[in-house]
Amino acid sequence: MTQSAPMTQSAAAPQSIAMTLSGRIEALLALILAVVWTSPLLFAIWAAFHASTDAVNFNLTSPWILTNFATAWAGAPWLLYFFNSFLLVTSVLIGQFILTTLAGFAFAQIEFRGKDIVFLLVLMQLFILPEVLIVENYAVAARLGLLDSILGIGAPYMASAFGIFLMRQAFKSVPKELDEAARIEGCSLLGVLWRVYVPAARPTYLAYALVSVATHWNNFLWPLIVTNSDETRPLTVGLSIFGAPENGVDISIISAATLMVIAPLLIMFVLFQRQFVQAFLRAGIK
Repeated sequence: MTQSAPMTQSAAAPQSIAMTLSGRIEALLALILAVVWTSPLLFAIWAAFHASTDAVNFNLTSPWILTNFATAWAGAPWLLYFFNSFLLVTSVLIGQFILTTLAGFAFAQIEFRGKDIVFLLVLMQLFILPEVLIVENYAVAARLGLLDSILGIGAPYMASAFGIFLMRQAFKSVPKELDEAARIEGCSLLGVLWRVYVPAARPTYLAYALVSVATHWNNFLWPLIVTNSDETRPLTVGLSIFGAPENGVDISIISAATLMVIAPLLIMFVLFQRQFVQAFLRAGIK
């Protein structure tokens, strides 16, 4: 009995060393992956503050300049593009909140015939790439007169299967006692939804809002197809036209324009990164 303790400790020592080494290797690999993943952004930041020749040659002694931003700002109607993108993500988010809230509540708390089949059909939307529906969406937008409009860009994305699923899971986690207490107090069905379920799902709303804003702020292909004028083009389409080869390619000026386009998302992530992670963890646990 007296000899077993030293033997156990000697056997545990190599295992502890192996675990420590494994943890360090994982951390190193994660750091390498992070550097590779962020390298385009790091290069864009470097190029935006340097002349094009110094940026490409990585001249570390070259001065940092701001003229690239002034040149880029003067080259396109960026304020109009920013306003269009703001209208786009706002209208899409409002539409998604309304539709996903009502549909998620129906699938979570209301019993109706064929509910599981309908919910399965909604989830099947997750397996269909938006690019597959571009031709049909374009035809529908043309028939409704929505081409070259903010509503025409955002309408196909307002009924989100991912959002419906997320809200359904959040509403199913609400204690039934709260629902029953609200009904006893005289709340209608929509009153119960607004006073009980929506406040309980605030972390899920926050997580979904951040994902939705980032997704539609960066959306490019569908806005490129459905818009024809600067009055409706969002930032991504405006940036692609600004950086087109026929307009001349200057890597530093294009990098400065790119930073201007992504700056709101970077600022939003820095300000809300903790809430973003916590909201998704809570949503995942539910």
